[in-house]
Amino acid sequence: MPRDPASRPARGPEIPEEVTGAELGKEIRAELASLGKEFGREIARRLVMVGRLMDEDPDLAWQHARAARGMAGRLGVVREAAGLAAYRAGHFAEALAELRTARRLTGSSTHLPIMADCERGLGRPERALALATSGDAAGLDAAGRTEMLIVAAGARADLGQHDVAVVMLDVPELRASVRAPWLARLRSAYADALEGVGRVDEARRWLEAAAEVDDEGVSGAADRLAELDGFVIVDLEDGSDPEDGSVPEDGSVPEDGPAADESPGPEQRPGERSVEPSAVAASAVGPTFLADTGAVGHGGGAA
Repeated sequence: MPRDPASRPARGPEIPEEVTGAELGKEIRAELASLGKEFGREIARRLVMVGRLMDEDPDLAWQHARAARGMAGRLGVVREAAGLAAYRAGHFAEALAELRTARRLTGSSTHLPIMADCERGLGRPERALALATSGDAAGLDAAGRTEMLIVAAGARADLGQHDVAVVMLDVPELRASVRAPWLARLRSAYADALEGVGRVDEARRWLEAAAEVDDEGVSGAADRLAELDGFVIVDLEDGSDPEDGSVPEDGSVPEDGPAADESPGPEQRPGERSVEPSAVAASAVGPTFLADTGAVGHGGGAA
């Protein structure tokens, strides 16, 4: 018998009234409807909030995902949502556990790059490399294989094998004549690796090459180039007023302008790691439940 949501106490963050759950794809809505119309709708609304908040407020997205998991933890799409939200929020052990469960429930290896990056986040680069060389990883699509390569190179860098990371990323795909998010991220990761071995001039050239094919800004290359040129990027949605004369129309200001803590730092990527791994592009590894939310900032083909 379908469960009655009214019989359960409300849990999790509030959901705006305008979120209906219809934002999800038809197949996912049909799967959730099997739980009962109202109960399935409530879970669908939670998943929409996860998708919308994953980039801008990953901790809140994680709270919504946990609420959905508490209601329908046996559904692969729900565990997938929980795993991706936990990853974005930096909860790598929880993310790994959720994505392993989602993999068992769905049979899909789509999120192996994120699982490998979680291993890096937990200080286990050897395990990340083991996932990267597994048979299941070989079955990933082109975008997924690129993300896994970036994560694997980052794991080599974690182990102090910076020269190996450079060699790993110097693949023919770097010179592909396409405009695609995966290519932008690959070139940006290669630039990171080159910088790690002191080849700074080459690193800049590859950052420029990344920016050239990065129509959706997934690599952060344009922002990093602006910083190298003595500018920082100001988020005009944080209350800054570009009309008061303090911020140029292009949204950048010289380094001697506003204090550094008033603007966000560069976005991290799989190939660079200090304490935490950087995000695999979620869209690159195909998060099912996000397909039609219209809320994911990354484009393209996991972070």
